[in-house]
Amino acid sequence: MNKKRIILAVTGASGTVYAISLVKALADRDDVELHVIISAAAQKVLSMETDFPLDALTDGSHSIHDPSNIAAPPASGSWQHAGMIICPCSMATLSAVATGSGHTLIHRAASVTLKERRKLILVPREAPLNTIHLQNLLTADNAGAIILPACPGFYHRPETIEDIADHLAGKILDQLDIPHSLYKRWGE
Repeated sequence: MNKKRIILAVTGASGTVYAISLVKALADRDDVELHVIISAAAQKVLSMETDFPLDALTDGSHSIHDPSNIAAPPASGSWQHAGMIICPCSMATLSAVATGSGHTLIHRAASVTLKERRKLILVPREAPLNTIHLQNLLTADNAGAIILPACPGFYHRPETIEDIADHLAGKILDQLDIPHSLYKRWGE
């Protein structure tokens, strides 16, 4: 594989601005092939939280996969990729990942990613967390997922919401070993 094939799944939790930052950071890279899956709930949240059009989550992507198509390439372990990000990750999606449910392409692709021992990065955005959420996070972690909560840092002195979203996007890209300059690193 010449390019790093990355799957970005966007689900119905608050925080679609984080996914938009990821798309901006990944879509125009020569070394990345971006595949996007957007749930119906994510589309609703995008319109409720932002003035961005749906294109903000798809511009520059290699492919946009229908979340109801469980026969799409990301549903198969033989379709190789360098990692999957679920950002933001709703608690319903987290539950499906933790239990191995495969009702949608997002759930199936996450299950396959874990099965194949590839990187699965979950970006939960919920507060407060209840015992079920915490148990599901622990189950997903024990199965090999990377739990990267949408908890912004402030040492880079953000001035805008975009700065905060870019910081989190940079943290996600760090997990995939994708170089970036989205934020100033501690001590630099």
